[in-house]
Amino acid sequence: MASQTHYYTFFFTSLLLSTTGLSNTLPAKLTHNPSNSAQINSNSVLVALLDSHYTELAELVEKALLLQTLEDAVGKHNITIFAPNNEALERQLDPEFKRFLLQPGNLRSLQTLLLFHIVPKRIQCWPDSPSESTRYHTLSNDHVHLASKGSNEKFVGTARVIHLNDVDRPDGVIHGIERLLIPRSVQEDFNRRRNLQSISAIKPEGAPEIDPRTNRLKKPVPPVHPGSPPELPIFYAMASGPSLAPASAPAPGGPHHHFDGEAQVKDFIQTLLHYGGYKEMADILVNLTSLAAEMGKLVSEGYVLTVLAPNDDAMAKLTADQLSETGAPEEIMYYHMIPEYQTEESMYNAVRRFGKVRYDTLRLPHKLVAEEADGSVKFGQGDGSAYLFDPDIYTDGRISVQGIDGVLFPLEETKTVTKTKTSAVKVAAKPRRGKLLEVACRMLGAFGQDSHFITCQ
Repeated sequence: MASQTHYYTFFFTSLLLSTTGLSNTLPAKLTHNPSNSAQINSNSVLVALLDSHYTELAELVEKALLLQTLEDAVGKHNITIFAPNNEALERQLDPEFKRFLLQPGNLRSLQTLLLFHIVPKRIQCWPDSPSESTRYHTLSNDHVHLASKGSNEKFVGTARVIHLNDVDRPDGVIHGIERLLIPRSVQEDFNRRRNLQSISAIKPEGAPEIDPRTNRLKKPVPPVHPGSPPELPIFYAMASGPSLAPASAPAPGGPHHHFDGEAQVKDFIQTLLHYGGYKEMADILVNLTSLAAEMGKLVSEGYVLTVLAPNDDAMAKLTADQLSETGAPEEIMYYHMIPEYQTEESMYNAVRRFGKVRYDTLRLPHKLVAEEADGSVKFGQGDGSAYLFDPDIYTDGRISVQGIDGVLFPLEETKTVTKTKTSAVKVAAKPRRGKLLEVACRMLGAFGQDSHFITCQ
């Protein structure tokens, strides 16, 4: 064991020497200052990190050129490292996000991500009450929140601590967590880079086609610029559903998919789950219906959507009769989708200026009425209205998700139901009699014999 510790000490020291020449390329706040550095011994928490079972995290620290920065931090004060296990970094991490972190141009994002897991203070206790939360400053100039749920469950942000005080050294401590902590700035940078990459992709075009009637080249279709809105309405690109009259038709753009709609829909559904309180909505989109896949195709073709997402409390009020009919979940969700990109600010400004605003929905021909109420936006009318409850849950320029506190139904639907019920009463019509039978019945009536014949009654 002593020889193994000596090997890691030598390995760590060689890495520090190899990265000294690269310190000039780092930002000013990450450069190494020899006057403040301290001697790292074999009992340091940094050596323990390289010698522990958090090998994936140690490799990322080396690739991010952060060894000098961590050496300075350990020389000044104790540190606490929240270390994701290898499974969280190998299997659970999105491969596209991992490729983004390892690209040379995204070194700053990788450094910010890793420094977000390190607190320049020894932390070994968590808040006792579930309602309490303690905030600590990290080396990335951001904050992490520590909270407890019960006596045994401890959380760092949204990640659960699975190995408390896994590695304890005189200059720091390592706590094992179940997942990677992603700061908001890195997530926004990743979304922005991915959208720009998908928009700038150039697809090869096929060979020119010849018109068999004229034996001439067909006129080329005018090019569609990446990111331009589709020419056809969104209803022509939708699959035929229970409330849509037109059948499915090819969407504009054809094979030129300038947007990764499936990935964007997956992102917003995961955001709903992580946000909390919208699990039923996500379950309907993914499991109960195929609306998630349909929304992904629409966004891939260049369309934009605004989803009004009822929270779990509102979805719990739906009765079995409202969901048991064929196509009922799809009809409900279609009425909560607006084929425009609207944010909380844009909708509130519209209702402030125009009073009532009628938005088109994917459930033809019903429209959704919005108006200002109590300093917010109210959708619908009467008892079936809902307020904008959680604004801008997800906004990426193509899909906007706004949380509401009720499930919306069109007023025209209730009116048509009452009309059909009143007109359902049938009146039996009397059979028509011919002229000859009418004369015979009159003659029998004169003699008082018409009651013996059914046709004359």
